[in-house]
Amino acid sequence: MNEQWMQFANDIRAMYGKELVPLHEPTFNEKELEYVSDCVKSGWVSSVGSYVTRFEEELAKFVGVKRAVAVVNGTAALHIALKIAGVEANDEVLMPSLTFIATANAVSYLLAIPHFVDVDEETLGVDPRKLNHYLEKVSELRNGVLFNKETNRRIKALIPMHTFGHPCAMDELVTLCEKYHLELVEDAAESLGSYYKGKHTGGFGKVSAMSFNGNKIITTGGGGAILTDNEELADYAKHLTTTAKVPHKVEYVHDEIGYNYRMPNINAALGCAQLEKVDVFIEQKRKLANIYETLLANLDGVQMFKEPIYCQSNYWLQTLTLDESLNRDEVLAFLNENGVMSRPIWQPIHELQMYKTYPKMNLNVTEKFKKVIINIPSTPI
Repeated sequence: MNEQWMQFANDIRAMYGKELVPLHEPTFNEKELEYVSDCVKSGWVSSVGSYVTRFEEELAKFVGVKRAVAVVNGTAALHIALKIAGVEANDEVLMPSLTFIATANAVSYLLAIPHFVDVDEETLGVDPRKLNHYLEKVSELRNGVLFNKETNRRIKALIPMHTFGHPCAMDELVTLCEKYHLELVEDAAESLGSYYKGKHTGGFGKVSAMSFNGNKIITTGGGGAILTDNEELADYAKHLTTTAKVPHKVEYVHDEIGYNYRMPNINAALGCAQLEKVDVFIEQKRKLANIYETLLANLDGVQMFKEPIYCQSNYWLQTLTLDESLNRDEVLAFLNENGVMSRPIWQPIHELQMYKTYPKMNLNVTEKFKKVIINIPSTPI
């Protein structure tokens, strides 16, 4: 690597005032300590408590949906979101291969089949035009139900994932789902505070899922949420994630197989404090993107990935795309060796051993991005 890359690494360390700059770490202050301490003093630290209700109400209001159901992590949220959307065993679920493994795993928990589709170069999310052409060839509607002509399995749902906080082309995806009678289940794990044409991500589908892992825009330590405008679905999600226990003062009666996916009150307390600062975090993230764009002006063969048109991204992870003339692994090694933690994009899921035989379309854009995308330090400053 040349002197310009060394200067880039030096500028990042100087910007953060650290010799080793993490990829992303949470930001806490006195408010988190106050709420968590209050929770501990109350004794209500587990699955029941006022902070869970408060977090759910404030999150729903921020996103602009009627209901939020807080759960233990984003994977659990997506698992239940798919279940209440009607995904059943042996159904196929369309989803990007360029996503975190949780998207595919949640489908597999239901004994359903991930069906991998390609992404758009402008959004990093599902390419609606390419998917439409693909479905015209491989699927057919039978009495209002979409089937894969090759496998004869029902194709039940589409999961768009807002990669690194950049919104997908939601208008076209909504239209596509209507055309093919698909349930739209958004994987909004990374996109709290991101908007498509002024509407918050997670509010387009029948149901959606968010994550509040320690590296997300806000964190509850571990945690996630199911979001929906459907009150009945929200009630059912709450029921399923609290072991499907029938309300009763003393009796323990459960009316179906449920899941112990409840978010503990102590985690929700942390989340309430974080949610009060989410607008500040996002403003700082967007400023950081502008700073990086300035720093990159002196580097050849690399550029910032910017928010798609009509979108406002939270810039959760700052993302660089490299020209193919640059060796991704050499760039990653250089940055990490010089105190700037950086990572590649995920290994495309269709290349992982347990998913290699699953149905897929042509994934040339996914396979291109695998070679040229890296993430660099993204903690708000």
